[in-house]
Amino acid sequence: MVEMNETANILNNATDRSLIILDEIGRGTSTYDGLSIAWAVVEHLHRDAERGPRTLFATHYQELTQLEKHLARLRNFSVAVKEWNDEIVFVRRVIPGAADRSYGIQVARLAGLPITVIDRAKVILQKLESDDTSVELPSAATPKARPKKKITVTPEDNAQLNLL
Repeated sequence: MVEMNETANILNNATDRSLIILDEIGRGTSTYDGLSIAWAVVEHLHRDAERGPRTLFATHYQELTQLEKHLARLRNFSVAVKEWNDEIVFVRRVIPGAADRSYGIQVARLAGLPITVIDRAKVILQKLESDDTSVELPSAATPKARPKKKITVTPEDNAQLNLL
């Protein structure tokens, strides 16, 4: 709700002299809801083909990059990336054009997610991108986590008045 309130304020008060910076509009909802909202925001900001607010719009919705073909003032830019052995390095350069693909799993690895999560995400992604949409859950044979210490619960202190 906070994001939508802020976006509403921006859209309702933007002028041709505004500089608008938007980051991942629609991220707090379902994929299609988020994409639809982000798309409509782009169209709203571009409603005048000749003039409008200067806008930087960061998004992970690849579908939005196609709007450049239809909206005269829209330009796509991306951060240059070098790939090597399934690793990525951001080269700190902004280049014209949309990103050639998503690097979410590589970014997750850079952020320090456990390798088991990264490997599992690769398997799920491969299934989702193929025609085979059956994703099997891992076997239940993996050992369950156990606490290192025995946890005890102390009895309730009846010296205090219980209000509830």
